[in-house]
Amino acid sequence: MYLNKVQLYGNLTRDPEMRSLPSGQAVANFAIATNRTYKDKNGAKQEQTEFHNVVAFGRQAEVIGQYMKKGRPMFVEGRIQTRSWEKDGAKQYRTEIVVESFQFGAGGGGEGGSRAPQQDMDQSAPADTGDQIQYPDEDINPEDIPF
Repeated sequence: MYLNKVQLYGNLTRDPEMRSLPSGQAVANFAIATNRTYKDKNGAKQEQTEFHNVVAFGRQAEVIGQYMKKGRPMFVEGRIQTRSWEKDGAKQYRTEIVVESFQFGAGGGGEGGSRAPQQDMDQSAPADTGDQIQYPDEDINPEDIPF
């Protein structure tokens, strides 16, 4: 069995670019930056940053386009895909991550992940200004929980 699976957690490097396919399906293109820290052969601490092109389709693209902005963290799970095309007689290539599922990172654009928000959740979602969710001050009594 062969496996093509990618997991990334990083920050968006730009706002998602929204488009539509001729069929009307939404497409979101964006990039995620990840980094790693290591020590070189001299023992000095080094940091390396990688930039990953990411594409999402359908309802996932719509949710990402609505809630995610540059600099916000995001977890993406998907597969690697390389596309090629001809431009001015030269063959061009682009390797990207195709989103299969995702979750907003801490301080991200909203609640949940790859599932479409329900109608009542749309109204309670935090604004794009980075507002935090306000929880009630009252304590929860364990006897009130129905299970």
